[in-house]
Amino acid sequence: MKKFFQEIKADIKFKSAGPGQKLTDSAGEKAPKERPNQPAHRPPRQGPTDEAQMAAAAALARLEQKQPRARGPSSQDSIRNQVRKELRAEATVSGSTEAPGTNVAPEPREEGSPHVAAPGVFFTCPLTGATLRKDQRDARIKEAILSHFATDPVAASIMKIHTFNKDRDKVKLGVDTIAKYLDNIHLHPEEERYRKIKLQNKVFQERINCLEGTHEFFEAIGFQKVLLPVPDQEGPEEFYVLSAAALAQPQSLERHKEQLLSAQPVRATLARQRRVFRPSPLASQFDLPRDFFSLTAEEVKREQRLRSEAVERLSVLRTKAMREKEEQRELRRYTYTLLRVRLPDGCLLQGTFYARERVAALYGFVREALQSDWLPFELLATGGQKLSEDENPAFNECGLVPSALLTFSWDLAVLEDIRAAGAEPNSAILKPELLSAIEKLS
Repeated sequence: MKKFFQEIKADIKFKSAGPGQKLTDSAGEKAPKERPNQPAHRPPRQGPTDEAQMAAAAALARLEQKQPRARGPSSQDSIRNQVRKELRAEATVSGSTEAPGTNVAPEPREEGSPHVAAPGVFFTCPLTGATLRKDQRDARIKEAILSHFATDPVAASIMKIHTFNKDRDKVKLGVDTIAKYLDNIHLHPEEERYRKIKLQNKVFQERINCLEGTHEFFEAIGFQKVLLPVPDQEGPEEFYVLSAAALAQPQSLERHKEQLLSAQPVRATLARQRRVFRPSPLASQFDLPRDFFSLTAEEVKREQRLRSEAVERLSVLRTKAMREKEEQRELRRYTYTLLRVRLPDGCLLQGTFYARERVAALYGFVREALQSDWLPFELLATGGQKLSEDENPAFNECGLVPSALLTFSWDLAVLEDIRAAGAEPNSAILKPELLSAIEKLS
């Protein structure tokens, strides 16, 4: 092999030596080499004048202001781009569409796809029990409240006040004002002026009239609209006047006031969508629908506010505690999370939760599915980290968003009792009705 390379080098050296020469030719017969033509002598150029130099400098400055130079890529950018190219080339050779080793979030699937881990995010109406999609929950709840006027107008009007009005500060101010009206009637039942409420009153207009459901509430508890004369005024004005029948039942007015003060907005509850899957190697793979990633208008506004605050924080030195707090806030951008629990027999229990819910909600969800729900157990996250029901952290604080796989583990004392009784700890522990509806994870 060494001799082969030497021959190649010798051949290259021979070919680069130029044209050959006969030994019989005399040295004087050599053709003289032609000298290249000497360039003609040119006079030296004169430099630009001072005025020209100043004009050129000004023009160059204007050009640089109009067209700023683009900053070239840094060394880290070059390395990162080179790595991407190599990974893309390897993926092309292997026939895969995604470069190996890249941590790319899966694209959300459509709700109708048969491969999604959950068909979507669904809610339950607390008034009718109907299952609602995310985009129809508000409209369907309003319909249920309005239909409730036929059976209980007082309760329906209270629900309308707290649910239809989004500004909680205005709702509280209006509710407190209505409660003050009712307190005056209860404390001074003989005085007629407390049983009348002038609708054009400034306080009534600013605090009560602007809220939906307040007029229905006054009419439901016994107030009637009446035109009454006003001193020092030509025409009559509209008043709410409490009827004699309602005045004769002060306990009812007090009860309605307490209901109004203690009521909360009617909100659809998140449907867990409990599902049980057979043991599968795909347990840690989650294909989430778009509902887990799309944001509502309120969530978009909140994200915009957080980004504005982040821009302001860039100019401020931050401590370690401040950075940890910002990391926790970053995890709050997820609204929902899909959790699976691997049971001792290998089956998978799945449910949908709010990302801000606590670990105790997951323990209760699992406990409801067990045959022996009184036996203590533990839930372990990735890496064997125990999720403590006593400390009760939120899912987004534990990093269990937007999906996670957890492991069910018996308490050591329970495990010893099960084995002492001659039972198998890895046998089926779910309720029979859940096992009858077990599915295959695809």
